[in-house]
Amino acid sequence: MKIGIVNDSHLAVVALRRVIALDPALEVTWVAEDGESAVRLAAARTPDLILMDLMMPVMDGVEATRRIMAATPCAIVVVTMDLGRNATQVFDAMGQGAIDAVDTPTLTQPDSQLASGPLLRKIRNIGRLLEGRAGPARAASAPRRKAGTERLVALGASAGGPAALATVLGGLPAGFTAAVVAVQHVDEAFAAGMADWLDAQCALPVRLAREGEGPQPGTVLLAGSNDHLRLVSASRMVYTEEPSDYLYRPSIDVFFETVAQHWRGDAVGVLLTGMGRDGALGLKAMRERGYLTIAQDQASSAVYGMPKAAAAIGAASEILPLQQIAARIVRACNAINNQG
Repeated sequence: MKIGIVNDSHLAVVALRRVIALDPALEVTWVAEDGESAVRLAAARTPDLILMDLMMPVMDGVEATRRIMAATPCAIVVVTMDLGRNATQVFDAMGQGAIDAVDTPTLTQPDSQLASGPLLRKIRNIGRLLEGRAGPARAASAPRRKAGTERLVALGASAGGPAALATVLGGLPAGFTAAVVAVQHVDEAFAAGMADWLDAQCALPVRLAREGEGPQPGTVLLAGSNDHLRLVSASRMVYTEEPSDYLYRPSIDVFFETVAQHWRGDAVGVLLTGMGRDGALGLKAMRERGYLTIAQDQASSAVYGMPKAAAAIGAASEILPLQQIAARIVRACNAINNQG
């Protein structure tokens, strides 16, 4: 795997090179000291993966991510110091198409293997994703729909997801009474910060889903763990490690499939921007159950991977631009309510 490094700190570059050197399958193809240089280098020699710092001179990592994803898209992971204090910029970069984020490994930690572990795992997982070895989703059976007045909106997103989720959730009015559950591919270290970030932009309250609770009417619950969020009954969700071989954690497929299996009322499934195929089979299971299923269109997707996979297998009953999805959800739920 060819890797580009974007960082203006010499010590950080040395630390990143040491991590990459631990795996002979990884190769540093270029190093840029600012975002503007990274955009030029990515255009000339597009790598498989870019390790992107946030705070740099000339052009920061958010703008560089936006330009690279627009011109020469590739996998991007934010690697920067003190991610907690830079949470807003992390979510902005992910909204532009970055896949994940991790703290910069340091040279001063006594156990270099331990310090390298988080970043190296993310790099290897992305390698599996790029090679199409993410692990097949377990296709759910499609039981007959059961009568019920409950309404659920199930959302899934990955690269580019924070901004897409903010747009969709921000378009739901304060009086919206359906329950909403969102699964975003994000490390659990950032899940609480993302819930707070989304809450500040939405009329509906947004918080992390708690172990053992069910979907809450008029509330957005965000998956908040590296384990998978499962619906085990209409009134209970749990976090589970299995299937342990899934690259995507938390997996959208896992949640969507359990919605198709266990939800008693009506539902809407929405698959937004993201790299890979997660969510496509789960969305198909929801469609086969008779639910409205929506995939984001190519033109409005930061990364047209997951919605494309859903469209290819007929999982989406409708393919819509991002800006139209919230209004479609509201119309669908209002129609369900009027029928009830």
